[in-house]
Amino acid sequence: MRSDVVERVSTRPQVAAPPRPRPRRRPRLRVGRVVLLVALCVLAVPFIFPTWWMVTSSFKPMSEILRVPPTLWPENPTTSAYGRVFDLQPFAAQYWNSAYIAVLVTVGTVLVSGMAGYAFARIRFPGANVLFVVVLGGLLVPSEVTIVPLFRLVNELGLIDTHWPLIVIPIIGAPSVLATFIMRQFFLALPGELEDAARLDGLSRAGMYWRIAFPLARPAIAAVAIFTFLHSWNLFLEPLVFLSSKDNFTLPLALTQYVDAYGGPMWNVQLAATTLTVVPVLVVFLFAQRQFVQGLAQTGLKG
Repeated sequence: MRSDVVERVSTRPQVAAPPRPRPRRRPRLRVGRVVLLVALCVLAVPFIFPTWWMVTSSFKPMSEILRVPPTLWPENPTTSAYGRVFDLQPFAAQYWNSAYIAVLVTVGTVLVSGMAGYAFARIRFPGANVLFVVVLGGLLVPSEVTIVPLFRLVNELGLIDTHWPLIVIPIIGAPSVLATFIMRQFFLALPGELEDAARLDGLSRAGMYWRIAFPLARPAIAAVAIFTFLHSWNLFLEPLVFLSSKDNFTLPLALTQYVDAYGGPMWNVQLAATTLTVVPVLVVFLFAQRQFVQGLAQTGLKG
């Protein structure tokens, strides 16, 4: 009889347990996110508003720019200021000057700082730490201190009013020190087993760098490339000292030349030229900001 009972119990269909109700999200979390989002939007206003004012004011006439109270949107939009940007100066040539100088400086800095950072990180030689501290000392020297000796050197070489000082000096000078630091910190974080495997494959030190280390350093390279490009694009003091003709001017110098017959600034034309100068940089940064942040984060992984 017991066996019959057991068989009946075992042959009964198994009833699935009712699903547990999902825990509801607490409304406090939603309120917290809303408050955080509102706070971030408020904090972003001081950073976004200057760009908004620059772009919208470039479509305003001078009378509306100087109006009190100001208008947040042009009442009668006009693009005449953008036409005068190219009429008053060789702006297209100056745009090209800044573009190709920034590209050459960026490529040169990535190559030089990459090799220097790899040497400080992976090659053991006497005095390496002392030499690296000396190199970092270049960050403490303001460019205003070295501009006079550099001018005399460039003048002796006959390179005044040429673009060579704006290309060579940033690549081998103090501006590349920060790039070397970022690259060194990234290469310190690479596991040593990669180099051991490369040695077993017969790679030389140069082969390890170009085939293994350098391709893996894409985040650091992106960070170095972005801030080097921005530094060269916005450089003002060195072009002011080394350049004298408008055809050789870069964009920061060109923006200071839009003045009227009395020396007063032509605000609508200056803002139009500034908008043309800033927008490409903003677009590049928006597309590469993830690599930029990731590359900077690598600098703190290992000391």
